[in-house]
Amino acid sequence: MELLPEFEIRQPKTAEEAVALGAEADARYIGGGTDFVPNLRRGLETPSTVVDLSEVSEMQQIEETENGLKIGASVSLQQLISNELVIKQYALLAQAAETIAGTTHRQSATVGGNLCLDTRCQFYNQSEWWRKSNNYCLKYRGDICHVAPQGDICRAAYSGDLAPAMMVYGAKVELVSAAGKRVIDLKDMYQEDGANYLLLNPGELLVAVIIERLDGYNTEYRKVRVRGGVDFPLVGVAVAAKSNAGKLEDIRIALTGTNSRPVFVEGAEESFGKPVDEETIKALVKLVRVQSKPMRSTFTPGSYRSKVVVNVARRLINQLL
Repeated sequence: MELLPEFEIRQPKTAEEAVALGAEADARYIGGGTDFVPNLRRGLETPSTVVDLSEVSEMQQIEETENGLKIGASVSLQQLISNELVIKQYALLAQAAETIAGTTHRQSATVGGNLCLDTRCQFYNQSEWWRKSNNYCLKYRGDICHVAPQGDICRAAYSGDLAPAMMVYGAKVELVSAAGKRVIDLKDMYQEDGANYLLLNPGELLVAVIIERLDGYNTEYRKVRVRGGVDFPLVGVAVAAKSNAGKLEDIRIALTGTNSRPVFVEGAEESFGKPVDEETIKALVKLVRVQSKPMRSTFTPGSYRSKVVVNVARRLINQLL
């Protein structure tokens, strides 16, 4: 375990104060710190300033809107899990949040922290001496991706559990920077590059997530991991499905752990209006197979995770329809 680097901690009271501090060179935001602090200890993060968001009250609320919920980025996972409105009308969120880490972690870990969770790889999440002995990697100080040496981008895997669950609720994110506020689809906050997976401007802060209510849908989140608790997902699948008179009305599928970003599966609308039969389910499963790209970023082979994500998706689609 490495010693923590020296840095200054700042505690703003408002989002505007936070982004002013976050715009400084080598500044980093911290929510619960359950992933950030271990990265500090491993030398993966070396900020000169850490902006602690725990005093920004406007980021700690869960508010009901006309069409859904607005969830502050500093809301803890435990608050999300125990919120009565979330339990009653947005059970998929509570279900996904409850799979994250351990009970004590969820007391501190935040919604925003999980959505912005750093990508992970067996060649990256190691001690400094281990990384150095392998000449580092494309994600950190190196010039090659050990997972895909012939490629030119990092293949570290995104493994946040909330993103796929929120995506099926049509999630949008409210972002604030020195240039002002903008609202974008959650899925547009990410790109397929493990070293630069977040499409945020320098110093830009995730303030809240806005989700829509899904009436008449069956929902489920299924996570596969090495151990039954604590572990990051090898594969995570979120599904929201709605059928009527034996025909598929709508289905939304999102994945985590398979790519360098959470994946909202595209193309499902081609099956809308078709009978809920084996042919339709095969078409939906094929979309999952084609759009998921598990690689050897974990100690579990990508080929195994490719089979797992397909089978989990098939089971969930069958179950919900």
